Amino acid sequence: MKEKLKKWLPSRRKLIQLYCALLFNANLKGFVSGNIYTGSTKQFCAPGINCYSCPGAVGACPLGSLQGSFSADRSTLWYVGGILLLYAILFGRMICGWFCPFGLIQELLHKIPTPKLKKSPVTRILSYLKYVILVVFVFIIPIIYAFKDTPLPAFCKYICPAGTIEGGLLLLSNKVNASYFSMLGPIFTWKFVLMISIVVGCVFIFRLFCRFLCPLGALYGLFNKFSFFGVKVDHAKCTDCGLCVSHCKVDIRHVGDQECISCGECVGVCPTKAISFKGSKILLKENEVSHDASPEERKAHEEKLNKRRTITRAIVAVVMAAVLIGAVCYYWNEETPAPASPVTDEARGNQVGDLCYRDDLQIVTPGGITEETIDPTATGKITIINFWGTWCTPCVNELPYFDQIASDYADSVTVIAVHSSLGNTTAPEYIGKYYEGSNIVFATDYSLDEAGLNGGFYTALGGRGTYPYTVILDETGTILSIFVASVEYEDLQEVVEARLNS
Repeated sequence: MKEKLKKWLPSRRKLIQLYCALLFNANLKGFVSGNIYTGSTKQFCAPGINCYSCPGAVGACPLGSLQGSFSADRSTLWYVGGILLLYAILFGRMICGWFCPFGLIQELLHKIPTPKLKKSPVTRILSYLKYVILVVFVFIIPIIYAFKDTPLPAFCKYICPAGTIEGGLLLLSNKVNASYFSMLGPIFTWKFVLMISIVVGCVFIFRLFCRFLCPLGALYGLFNKFSFFGVKVDHAKCTDCGLCVSHCKVDIRHVGDQECISCGECVGVCPTKAISFKGSKILLKENEVSHDASPEERKAHEEKLNKRRTITRAIVAVVMAAVLIGAVCYYWNEETPAPASPVTDEARGNQVGDLCYRDDLQIVTPGGITEETIDPTATGKITIINFWGTWCTPCVNELPYFDQIASDYADSVTVIAVHSSLGNTTAPEYIGKYYEGSNIVFATDYSLDEAGLNGGFYTALGGRGTYPYTVILDETGTILSIFVASVEYEDLQEVVEARLNS
């Protein structure tokens, strides 16, 4: 009975995986409201794959941040690269086995009772595919486009299933985001089909995405040998029986190599106890018992160690629970923005076909925020309103597209880049450094709360925490199109050309 109960109880690793998934998505209010959290903690990268656009996400995705950093200023690249390097040196691929929310999803899918495809020479060859994806989609393509000043986070845009599930489906599943369905296109269809294929594959193949496709795992795996935490082998005790490799569900050649996710399953099957966790003595220093100690002394020593382990684990569990509860309460109790208060009159709204709300936005120049204003509905031209922020990597990455549109269609299009109320004091310096002389009209939003997390005009036009956010108006101020999240030059050009030729 005890063995049957133990089989159904979650392991310590599963509990930690679940804990990390909850901690990295502690903004539970986002799942209810359908909004994406854009607060200060979004400047930090979670260690595992967890989409920036997930309604619950309180941190950024390391892969998305890395791709975006190639097109940003040098300090951003050093910042993101430094965080990833720190994670890699500390944990290596232990992050994949213990901390990654998408790794937990894959393992839960694999628990569905079906015939399973075991590892083989074929799967071992396929494990190299993620290194190709890392080089091509995370480095080469984004860097090439960065040199062209047309940034492209290729892996996030064309492959990442975590983004489709956490960022796409979870947002679309909330009825407040019903208007998003009209904005879906071929790329989402491709990613949805790919996501379904990966999800189904994970039922039959253990951690399919992690083993064959994940570039973050490939990057971390390069540091497995040097990481501070992970698994290690005492070669003096090892008999080369091969039980560890045969028992492992991933494509390792030996314990601790670049494919090892440090799950620890091999520790229990090693007959000579040659495998252990690196860094395990940090929380509990185990004093050696003398070789000539009696059996009674050895037993007393083991009992003492077990007691210390129990106390240490209890303290760690209490601290972890307190941190999680505190995080959930903090994000849940953040101040809800007050209702937007743009200049309004009857028959105005924020949906396609509505006459857009009016407002007088303060213009921003390299010299600072000015007293001069602009009303986006009264330019007399096609007007593109882009809500962005210097703190938002996707926003910064797509600004060159708006700059190009503003230049190519200067006689018929006005582009207004409205900086969010969060960190708007950083806008003048950024504009002066990168967009001196640009045809873009830069403006700033006004804050609805003390923290500056919600802009009044942004909220009035339907923004719900998603940056970047773009609204396109015709010459009369009627809303032609709305883009949630990133756009490309061709997306903007298509709307403009359609209006000009209508």
